[in-house]
Amino acid sequence: MGRVSRYRNRWFAAAGIALWRRYGGLDLRDAEHASFASLQECFTRRLRPGARTVVDDPRRLASPCDAIVGACGTIERGLLLQAKDSRYALGDLLLDRELAAAYANGCYATLRLRAGMYHRFHAPHDCAVERVDYVAGDAWNVNPPALARVQRLFCRNERAVIRCRLESGAPITIVPVAAILVASIRLRFLDVRLHLRYRGPNRIACDAHLVKGEEMGWFEHGSTIIVLAPDGAELCSGIVPGREIRMGEALMRLDDGVAPRPAATGRHEGPVRADGDDGSASPRSRRAPPSVPRHRC
Repeated sequence: MGRVSRYRNRWFAAAGIALWRRYGGLDLRDAEHASFASLQECFTRRLRPGARTVVDDPRRLASPCDAIVGACGTIERGLLLQAKDSRYALGDLLLDRELAAAYANGCYATLRLRAGMYHRFHAPHDCAVERVDYVAGDAWNVNPPALARVQRLFCRNERAVIRCRLESGAPITIVPVAAILVASIRLRFLDVRLHLRYRGPNRIACDAHLVKGEEMGWFEHGSTIIVLAPDGAELCSGIVPGREIRMGEALMRLDDGVAPRPAATGRHEGPVRADGDDGSASPRSRRAPPSVPRHRC
């Protein structure tokens, strides 16, 4: 499937996309471009300017992606819900007991990207990315039947643990989990491609400063992102399993001990992103201006 999706032929891509739109629920109304040279270009498409609005309130974490909300709620005794009657340990997901302890009694949300959805993910808040831990693993499907059948699925699949810190000092962790048909996880601020054949260091130090709504990376097919916030965060009203959410909508509410102080923000059109689309890293410690429309929750 990976080779087929990368095959560059506009006629072939157009035929595949037509079938995908008819039978797979693909919606390109928000896409920046209407035609693509390959199916992979369609998978990793950008949004047209102004297609998403990012919640402006500094006490809110924004959804990093378009998704269907899965299991979510409070992290109790270090356990997260995968599916009904099926839990997994946060320490097994992160492979770092100390990091897991930082989220004791915290909040989590599982966000599943369907194949036809927008596949890029964005910073949920103004933050500094301090380290990325790459975890090689399997590529199980992450759809609901698989989650109900395969125990500890997220702890078995390939994933990246992206450690972030808010200006208040509070930690936030984003865990993109790869799945079947996913060729790689790409991160804007790293010059490496994270995939099953990656043989580089498992822990990658970085110092990338992102603004809320700025592009972090993308999947090359549908998958899952798990968002972790510390004690003092809670789900926003209406965030329940099965709800469809868009990138930039309010996902979690932060109390005063976790939320950074309010700061003035501008209003600009279009998602924040680095120049180019070749997977090259954006400059480290770069502070880009907010370029996504903002609203208050």
